[in-house]
Amino acid sequence: MNHAASTMRVLIPGISGAVGRGVATRLAASGHQIVGIDRRAWAYPPAGVEVHQVDIRKRAAEDIFRKFRPDAVVHLATVTHLMERSEDRYRINLEGTRAVFHHCTTYGVKHIVFVGRHTYYGAAADAPLYHKEEEPPMAIEKFPELADLVAADLYAGSALWRYPEMTTTVLRICYTLGPSGQGTLGRFLRGSRVPLVLGFDPLFQFMHEEDEARAICAAVETPVRGVFNVAGPAPVPLSVIIRQTGRVAIPLPEIAWRLMLGRFGFPSLSRGALDHIKYPIIMDNSAFRTACGFVHEHDDARILHEYRDTFPPR
Repeated sequence: MNHAASTMRVLIPGISGAVGRGVATRLAASGHQIVGIDRRAWAYPPAGVEVHQVDIRKRAAEDIFRKFRPDAVVHLATVTHLMERSEDRYRINLEGTRAVFHHCTTYGVKHIVFVGRHTYYGAAADAPLYHKEEEPPMAIEKFPELADLVAADLYAGSALWRYPEMTTTVLRICYTLGPSGQGTLGRFLRGSRVPLVLGFDPLFQFMHEEDEARAICAAVETPVRGVFNVAGPAPVPLSVIIRQTGRVAIPLPEIAWRLMLGRFGFPSLSRGALDHIKYPIIMDNSAFRTACGFVHEHDDARILHEYRDTFPPR
């Protein structure tokens, strides 16, 4: 955290999630004035953090922009879980993102940080070893259920040229694990038996949710324009992740996935998500490390052991 940075008014849509709380707490501790917007409650936020329980798409949210006049906005109000499928999700991810950018330009926000996911790139057998920021999205072709997240990411990226007077930072963050147990990887590992596709053991890139919050804070306090991949330790084979979190890997023929998933204690996955258990999505995150000086604090063994201790296999 850069304690030398001047204090700012920071607005955080999506503040009540695990990462939003971590970002808000860190920024408030550095002296910034924090206001959050979320449909979910945060009963006891720390000193210096004010939370409004409203929908980002509603007029009340715009009123908060108008009254607070934030210097910076951290947009976390998207639904990213691979298995969360509903019309409301699409409206939140697309209409909500559009509303946030509209309010930012209307009320003179200097800097916006959009927090997206590395699943934008899509999992595929012919994917490059390391994805760079300039690569096009493949998730729409490989995983249509992620189309709304890809659209939100592209909309955020288009602000780089549509609103040149505002600094836009788009972060594409890898899977996260932490004591909240939230996130795609955390939910996938929740049971005592975790399925693999027979013959596949992809590398997974992940980071601790506290390091994700640190990375987002670094982007707020070192405003850089552009799109950046964000990751932590070196990628680890999925089988190692399963074993070090105390689970048992169950290799299944691909045809058996249709029959077993969502039953007998196995997680539920859609057809498109299957490729994410077969093929890796590994990013080159050197640009963000150089631009913001970010270095992760939690190594892979510490992250996996903490998850095992917090969520012992049932």
